[in-house]
Amino acid sequence: MNAPTPPGAPPPATDATEPIAHHGVGSRIRKYFLTGLVVAGPVAITFYLVWSFVTWVDDLVRPFIPVAYRPETYLPVNVPGLGLIIAFLALTLLGFFTANLVGRTLVEAGEKILERMPVIRAVYRGLKQVFETLFSQTGSSFRKVGLIEFPAPGMWSLVFLSTPPSAEVSAVLPPEEHVSVFMPCTPNPTTGFFFYLPRRSVIELDIPVEAAAKLIMSAGLIQPGSGDSQRALSVLVEQARAARSRSQAPAK
Repeated sequence: MNAPTPPGAPPPATDATEPIAHHGVGSRIRKYFLTGLVVAGPVAITFYLVWSFVTWVDDLVRPFIPVAYRPETYLPVNVPGLGLIIAFLALTLLGFFTANLVGRTLVEAGEKILERMPVIRAVYRGLKQVFETLFSQTGSSFRKVGLIEFPAPGMWSLVFLSTPPSAEVSAVLPPEEHVSVFMPCTPNPTTGFFFYLPRRSVIELDIPVEAAAKLIMSAGLIQPGSGDSQRALSVLVEQARAARSRSQAPAK
């Protein structure tokens, strides 16, 4: 039993290691909730996106499948993914037949018909060029990441290096090597700005495109690098400073 404290004396010191009850329970609940959210959130969103894509393809392909050949005709439940499998097989067969002489002849004949249609011609040309660029196995679009000094001196932005300028564009640009760059916006990297820059104004970075996309979508919270984000960020800053010093140096 503790002795009573004399009047006017300071209160007895308490043990610093004694837990505080009203803070411990709330902190633990918050910690467990955030941990569960971090674990379940990406899994749930991934499954939702995959399921939405499979359902969308099934809805597109199902009207072309006779009712007698649909699995739900004989099963009590709907079987998802059948439309996706059929679409994959159909596109693969289409590519196989297009690769031979007969297929190429038919494709060229179809393209000649589309080329004679005023409005459809422009839409088809643009979409074909975009698909050939995005899905080409030998394409070089968006394979590199760079830094440019934008929107003001001393401020640096991430950009993706696209294909080189065409001969028509290069003919009207200043007589030096230029590159095509795309500067995405945060947090939606599908929107942004596209422009041509002199190659000397772009600092190419040795980081994957996926890491740069995560950096942009997270507004800088997910830094590039595996477990050593601070060192990776320091490298980016040093590269930017070096490029600024070179650009401000007087020409000899």
